[in-house]
Amino acid sequence: MIVATDLHKSFNGGAVKALRGVSINIERGSFVAIIGASGSGKSTLMNILSGLERADSGNVTACGRDLSAMTDKQLTEFRREYVGFVFQQYYLLPHLNVEKNVRLGADLAGNRDYLRDVEAVGLSDKLKAMPSTMSGGEQQRVCIARALAKKPQILFLDEPTGALDESTGRSVLDYIAKLRKERDFTMVMVTHNRNIADMADTVVEMNSGNIVGVTQNGSPKSAYEIGW
Repeated sequence: MIVATDLHKSFNGGAVKALRGVSINIERGSFVAIIGASGSGKSTLMNILSGLERADSGNVTACGRDLSAMTDKQLTEFRREYVGFVFQQYYLLPHLNVEKNVRLGADLAGNRDYLRDVEAVGLSDKLKAMPSTMSGGEQQRVCIARALAKKPQILFLDEPTGALDESTGRSVLDYIAKLRKERDFTMVMVTHNRNIADMADTVVEMNSGNIVGVTQNGSPKSAYEIGW
């Protein structure tokens, strides 16, 4: 599904080395958690694997497509067709209500059943609410519903429960995990919460731009079994 080889990425004219020869293989339908301290390269790796950023060198293939050889336009088309995102920042369109924000994702996939995803994140009573009237946790749930409504082949999540309380966080993670198995999409999550990583099939640990450990989890836990 995703194969990355010898990825290097620097910022500030090479002063900050975010990735130092990272290679990773992510199987179709798997749940991979990427963990590590702030500045370890987690988000940079996710952004390159998803086609949001380009590596300085190295290669990435995803869904049978060579991202390293694509133009910017082709990368945009790749993300639109194959990828869903949930970011720490909400990136909701402020002039659209909840339903219309979620429909942005649903329309790309021709998904007419998008209200199911809104209901699953507990926002059925907020369909006409505007982002400015909602809490951070509610806005994050809109982002999650929008990403799921797109029916992506790969779902990338960057600290998706950071703004959610424990009860809501568990229910949202439980829904995403169940939907992954039902729809057979691949999930890559960046998180500092090692408890959430217990839900993953594979846990990748990063430090100073390197992958320092890869652990296969033979018995992934449910959202209601992990610590918080």
